Amino acid sequence: MAEPTTRERVLVVDDDPPLRRMLERTLAAEGFAVTVAGDGSAALVEAERAAPDLIVLDVAMPGLDGLAVCRRLRAKGLPTPILMLTARDAVPDRVAGLEAGADDYLVKPFAVQELVARLRALIRRSGQPRSLLSYSDLVLDLEKRTASRDRRSIELTGRESDLLALMLREPGRVVTRDQAIDAIWGGAAEPNVVDRYVTRLRRKLGEPGLIHTIRGAGFALRA
Repeated sequence: MAEPTTRERVLVVDDDPPLRRMLERTLAAEGFAVTVAGDGSAALVEAERAAPDLIVLDVAMPGLDGLAVCRRLRAKGLPTPILMLTARDAVPDRVAGLEAGADDYLVKPFAVQELVARLRALIRRSGQPRSLLSYSDLVLDLEKRTASRDRRSIELTGRESDLLALMLREPGRVVTRDQAIDAIWGGAAEPNVVDRYVTRLRRKLGEPGLIHTIRGAGFALRA
C-alpha cells in the first residue's frame, strides 16, 4: 500500500498489549506516526499531549471505557476522527458508538488492511486534515484564522494565528524566537516582537495557560 503523503498521527487505545503492539508496528509500517495508550485515562492524557489526527479506540476497557473516552473528547470540542474497535456487532452497540461521537466502527476480529483503508477514508472524509490543528481543549482553524477553546470562540489576527499554528504543529516542542521570526516575519523583526505576540495569545486563550516560556530557549505548548 502507498504511504500517506503526510505522516498522520494516530493514537491507538487498547488494553490488550499484543493487539496494541501489532497495531503500532503495522500502522507505523504504513507510514503513520503512532502513539499508544493502554486504558481510557491514558487515552485522554495522550490525546491532549500528542494532538493526534486520528484515534483508534477500543470500546471494552476496564475503568473508563471507549464510549466514555469518546464522549469526553467530543465534549472538549476535539474534532479528531475516531474509529471504534469492538467485539460487539449488534445494532444497538454500533449506534451507541456513533452517538458517543465516533466516526466509524470496526468489529473484532478484523483484517488490518481494512483498518488501514478505513483510517485513510476518514482522512479523506475530513476534507483537509491539516486545516484544523488541535491540542488539549484548543482548536485552531487555519483557513478562517479563528480558534476555539472549550467551545469559546477566539478571534485572532493573521500573525497571532500563524504563531499559534507554529506551536500547534508539534505540541511540546520548543519554538525559538528566531524560528518564529523567520517563519512569520520573514526574518525582518526584533526578537521582542515574539514575546509581545505570545502575551496577546495568552490573554486571548485564557486559563489554564497553554503557552509556556522555556527559559533561554523560546516557547512551547504544554497542557
